[in-house]
Amino acid sequence: MIFRSCVCYNARWASRFNIGKEGICIRMGLGIFEKLVLDHMVSGSPVPGEEVGIRIDQTLTQDATGTMVYLQFEAMGIPRVRTKFSISYVDHNTLQLGFESSDDHLFLRTFAAKYGIYFSRPGNGICHQVHMERFAVPGESLLGSDSHTPTAGGMGMLAIGAGGLDVALAMAGKPYYFVYPRVIKVELNGTLSPWVSAKDVGLHLLGLLKVGGNAGKALEYGGPGVLSLSVPERATIANMGTEIGVLTSVFPSDERTLEFMRMEGREGMWRPIVADSDAVYEDVIDIDLSAIPPLVACPHSPDNVVPVSEVEGLEVDQVVVGSCTNSSYLDLMKVASLLKGRKVNPNVEFLIAPGSRQVVRMLIENGALADLIDAGARILEPACGPCIGMGHVPPWEGVSIRTFNRNFEGRSGTPNAKVFLTSPEVAAVAAIFGKIVDPRRLGDPPKVEIPSSFPVDDSMIIPPSEDPDSIEVLRGPNIAPIPIPDPLPPSIKAFVLIKLGDDITTDSILPAGPEVLPLRSNIPRISDFTFSRIDPSFPRRAKEAGGGIVVGGLNYGQGSSREHAAMVLMYLGVRAVIAKSFARIHKNNLVNFGILPLVFKNEEDYRKVDEGDEVEIPDLVGSLKKGELVLKDLSKGLEITLKADITERQMEILLAGGALRYAGREV
Repeated sequence: MIFRSCVCYNARWASRFNIGKEGICIRMGLGIFEKLVLDHMVSGSPVPGEEVGIRIDQTLTQDATGTMVYLQFEAMGIPRVRTKFSISYVDHNTLQLGFESSDDHLFLRTFAAKYGIYFSRPGNGICHQVHMERFAVPGESLLGSDSHTPTAGGMGMLAIGAGGLDVALAMAGKPYYFVYPRVIKVELNGTLSPWVSAKDVGLHLLGLLKVGGNAGKALEYGGPGVLSLSVPERATIANMGTEIGVLTSVFPSDERTLEFMRMEGREGMWRPIVADSDAVYEDVIDIDLSAIPPLVACPHSPDNVVPVSEVEGLEVDQVVVGSCTNSSYLDLMKVASLLKGRKVNPNVEFLIAPGSRQVVRMLIENGALADLIDAGARILEPACGPCIGMGHVPPWEGVSIRTFNRNFEGRSGTPNAKVFLTSPEVAAVAAIFGKIVDPRRLGDPPKVEIPSSFPVDDSMIIPPSEDPDSIEVLRGPNIAPIPIPDPLPPSIKAFVLIKLGDDITTDSILPAGPEVLPLRSNIPRISDFTFSRIDPSFPRRAKEAGGGIVVGGLNYGQGSSREHAAMVLMYLGVRAVIAKSFARIHKNNLVNFGILPLVFKNEEDYRKVDEGDEVEIPDLVGSLKKGELVLKDLSKGLEITLKADITERQMEILLAGGALRYAGREV
C-alpha cells in the first residue's frame, strides 16, 4: 500500500481547463465521482471546500428513521414525492415488542401509499441489500436516511447517507447540499488471496485511514483489481467506507456490474461509468489485494484492526453473520459451504441473518439453508436485528464475533461485551472451533458457484396507490408531532451540561436497542434516553437548567445518521455543541435543528472548559457572519475563540430556526 500525492489536483480547480505549452486549451479528464456530481449538480462549483447542490433521483428510508422523515415531509404540505423513485424499508424495528413499532409500520405503509412511495414490508430484507438487488441504478443519485446508503456506490451510484430532514427535503424536490470533497482514488491491484474477502479490504482501509479526520473526503475505486471483485464484494467495501467517515465511496459501473444486473433481470438499466484515463485526484492509495491477510477489528472501534493471527485462540461465546455489510448470497454461501457436514461448537451461539428474502429463497432452493440448520445455526429473519442491539445480545462480558460494520462499546446491547468484526469466513471458522482461528490453517477454501440468474419476487414491495385521496394515513398514539426549534437568539447564556471525549458516537448520544428504538416517532419520550449510557441524569439536568451547551472532543457524532441524536438535544434546549471536530452527518443534523456546531479554534482550549461552567456566547448573528465567535467562561473569567465552520446557506438555516422553517420560505 502506497500513498501518492497528486500535486496537479488543486491547480486544476483554478479553471475547468488547463493551458498547454502552446496555448492550447486542454480539458482534464474526470473521475467517476466528479462525473456523477456534474451530471446532477444544480448549484455551486465542484471545488473542494465549496458547497454544491445536487438533484436527487432516489431516496430510501428505514423504519427507525422513516417515521420522522415522513412527518417532516408532511409538514411541507406537498401532496406527492418529486423524486424518480422513493422507497420506505422496514428492517430495524421488526421485533415489534410492543404496539409502538407495529403502529409505526402501519403509518409507514399508509403514508407511502398516499404520497407516492414504494413500501418494502417487514421481512423483505435489509434496505441496502434489497436496494442493491432491485433498485440501484448506475449513474443515478441516491440519498438515504441511513449512514450506510453508500453501499449502492458499489454499483456506480452517487449514494450518500444523510439525516432524515435532508431526505424529506429531497423528496420535496429540493437539492441536497454538501461541501465538495477531496477525492481519494483507491487503486486496487492483484487479486485477493484464498480466505481473504472484501470485508478484509474494508478493514484494511479502516486500519489505514481510521474513523476520524476524513470528513470532506470521498473514495473512488479503480485499478485492474476492481474487475476481480463482484458487485456484492464492492458493496461490502463501499459499506465499510461509512466507518471511515467519508462522504461516499464509488466504484465503476463495468462488465461486472452488468453481470450482476443481468442476474437480477435489470440489465436494461445498466450504463457504463468509468474514470477518464487522465483523471486526477487529491491522493492515490495503492493497494495490492494479494498482500492483505485475514483481518479483525478488535473492541471497541472499527479501525482497531489487526491480523487475525494476532488474536488467534481467543475463545468466543457468540458468532453472528449478517448485517447490511455481509448478508448477500455470496457471503452466506461461503458460510454454508464451511459448515456443511460440520457442527457448531457446543459453547458457541451461532446466528445467521440473511440480507433479503431473495437470499433466503436461494439458500432454501439449493439446500444450503438445511446445511446451516443441520450444523446448529439459528436462522433469523432478513433484518438488521443484532447489529443495532435488537435482540440476540451477547452474554455479560461475552465475546461476540460479528460480520457487521460497527463494534462501538455497548452497541450490541451488552455494555461490557467484546465485539470483534470479521469476514464471514473468519466468523464461520470461529463458530466451528469455538475460538478465533486463522482460516488459512484449513487448507483450500470451499468454492462457491454463483448462478446465472436470481429468483425475482417483488410481491413484498408494495407500490403507491393510484388513488391517493382514498388513503387514510394511520397514526398510533406513539407518533407525536415533530418539535420545531425557535429562531436563534441574539446571544446564548447557559451552563455546560456535559463534557465528552473523542469519537462520541450517535449511539452514545441516543442509543438503539429494544427499549429505545420503538420510541423513534416520539421525541418527547425518547429524549429521556439522551446520553443514558454516559450520564443518565442528563435529561433531567437539561430540563431543570432550561437547556444549555454540550462540549465534545474529536469526531463528535460519528456513526449512525439518526437525526434523533440532534432532535433530542434541541428538544432539551441545547443551543450549541462545541467540539474539536464533527462527523459530517451529525453536524448537518445539528444545523437542521437549529443547534450551533462550533469548533474550538485552538484544540487546547477544550481543556479549559468544564462541565458546570456558566458560559456566554454574545452577538451570535454578527459573529456567525464573521465566522468566529467568543465563548466567555463566566465561571473562570476566560475568553475562548470558536469557529463556525458552516456555509452561508447553513448560517441562514440556523438564523431561521432550523431547516423546516427555512424550507417553509421556499415550498
